[in-house]
Amino acid sequence: MSALFTPIKLRGLELANRIVVSPMCQYSAENGAANDWHFTHINTLALSGAAMFCIEATHVEPIGRITPGCLGLWDDMTEAALQPILASARKHANTAIAMQLAHAGRKGSSHKPWDGGQQIPLAEGGWQTVAPSALPHKEGELAPEALDGAGLARIRDAFVSAAQRAARLGIDAIEVHGAHGYLLHQFLSPIANQRSDSYGGSLENRMRFPLEVFDAVRAAFPADRPVGVRVSATDWVEGGWDVEQTIALAHELKRRGADWIDVSSGGVSPLQKITLGPGYQVPFAAAVKQATGLPTMAVGLITQAQQAEEIVASGKADLVALARGMLYDPRWGWHAAAELGGQVAAPPQYWRSQPSTQKELFGRTTFGAR
Repeated sequence: MSALFTPIKLRGLELANRIVVSPMCQYSAENGAANDWHFTHINTLALSGAAMFCIEATHVEPIGRITPGCLGLWDDMTEAALQPILASARKHANTAIAMQLAHAGRKGSSHKPWDGGQQIPLAEGGWQTVAPSALPHKEGELAPEALDGAGLARIRDAFVSAAQRAARLGIDAIEVHGAHGYLLHQFLSPIANQRSDSYGGSLENRMRFPLEVFDAVRAAFPADRPVGVRVSATDWVEGGWDVEQTIALAHELKRRGADWIDVSSGGVSPLQKITLGPGYQVPFAAAVKQATGLPTMAVGLITQAQQAEEIVASGKADLVALARGMLYDPRWGWHAAAELGGQVAAPPQYWRSQPSTQKELFGRTTFGAR
């Protein structure tokens, strides 16, 4: 039996296989609200054959967005915009739907990637960003404001409010975004965090705010639904955040009831020097899993079915998450199942599409039953 197509249980959530669609920013929201683009995107990838689809980085307050086009969940309007999209996805697909909650910190107020991605000046519609310390991400950018106690409390409360809204929407799982140089990663990394109070300096202090946010989200989300965390295992910069510190964080997250850790890397500094290659981040997930036993999710240039199979079968990670590979092939899970002898759920309208040599590819699952 294919390891990739064996079930796994995360708290009360049962997944039929080990494939996840990674959260991928679409930069296409309007004032934080999802729209017809998100309807198309989410409904398409909910039928990928992956057991779980994770909605893109969903920001907990307006100044926490990366770009003006980023998705949010901070008021009734942004919550209501997601309702019909999720209703359609649930009607036609059986994939679990997760959501990544995020705050961009000093990497906010940026143009969309296809518009250059540079910081938007205040005079041109940008906004004042916030961070652990008043250090810009890049030379020449407007420095963020260092968060005081009231600011920390506001953001922590915003994560709680977003988690509660996600629960009302019926979201099956939450991933707290602590990676890629965004706010929680900024607190973890000594490159971005040069505070002298109880939130800076030592590893224990730098972990404090991200752990407070995790604890608050975990307490606000239904106890039977899982909460995981995405981390950057290394900054790829000497003197920055590294694998050893990531393992220490993972131990703390496990103790607090985290259900998985999604192990990525980089993002906090433009000085990073990343060695790219197929599955280049998998060793980080393997190191965290071996050291902590916490369920891990491997990401990063995982594109082939046999590659994903080996990652899970060898115990390097418990799940694999694909991003660009899913955009390129929105039925990646179907094709992987055909190659590996697995089975996926598909709506009856598509049953006749299976190859003549794969008569057992699609499970006859009742749709809309969750």
